Amino acid sequence: MENFDYTKAPSKEIIDSQIAALKQDTSSLKTKAVLQKIFNCIDLTSLNTSDTKEKIMSMTQKVNDYTKHFPNYNNVAAICVYPSLVETVRETLTDKNINIAAVGACFPSSQTFISVKAVECELTVHKGADEIDIVISVGSFLEKDYTKVAGEIVIIKESIEDAHLKVILETGELVTTDNIHLASIIAMESGADFIKTSTGKTPVSATPEAVYTMCSAIKDYYVKTGRKVGIKPSGGMSVSEDAIIYYQIVKRILGDEWLNNKLFRLGASRLANSILSDLNKIDGKNEDVKYF
Repeated sequence: MENFDYTKAPSKEIIDSQIAALKQDTSSLKTKAVLQKIFNCIDLTSLNTSDTKEKIMSMTQKVNDYTKHFPNYNNVAAICVYPSLVETVRETLTDKNINIAAVGACFPSSQTFISVKAVECELTVHKGADEIDIVISVGSFLEKDYTKVAGEIVIIKESIEDAHLKVILETGELVTTDNIHLASIIAMESGADFIKTSTGKTPVSATPEAVYTMCSAIKDYYVKTGRKVGIKPSGGMSVSEDAIIYYQIVKRILGDEWLNNKLFRLGASRLANSILSDLNKIDGKNEDVKYF
């Protein structure tokens, strides 16, 4: 972190005013083109204690069959599951344009030894994961042991070789925008390909304020280094309007070049059906969709 002179996090006043302005335009952006683009950025996720091979096979098969049911709509970007179920997805998935993502490093609390975290992530990639989502050591960050936080990310990134690393900041636990901004910079300097808001397992998941702060950090980092890092709001999204706010934030701060599933993802389990229902209505069909 000593290499660059980064700007500070945006002030609360600036963030609040910008988000208030964006929320006024949400309804005008609920178009077929925007909803299609957002749907194509979804990580279709199942991270439940009760997940079984049968359940994950069924979810994956629905992704395989998606184009038969919705030939005019884009498919999701990835399927995200626990490490033990990656092989099930790999064996079932026939659409090779869909990535396989898995949580790792002792998700969701990240409270174990770095050697265990690294081995788990390495094994998960060997089982077929294209992407690994890890949580920073939040406790270490709150203790201001930033060297440990950064060092663990570096080790895990090395352990997964060419797989993409999405680093979860657990922004609801970091509390302040200054903390969120600093954690974003630490993650990116340590090799994160994406920074992600949350696990969805804490009381506060993704918020517009956190995503605005993270996008500002990504922009600052890009200006300093020329490397593009992705953004993934995750948790707490259930309707299209939720996703459109994040779409607007990314567009406003980072620009259209970030609005694709190489640099923008949405972690959600309920959002997909909501977007499909809204697309149906735009196409003149009034019934809600409960496909996934």
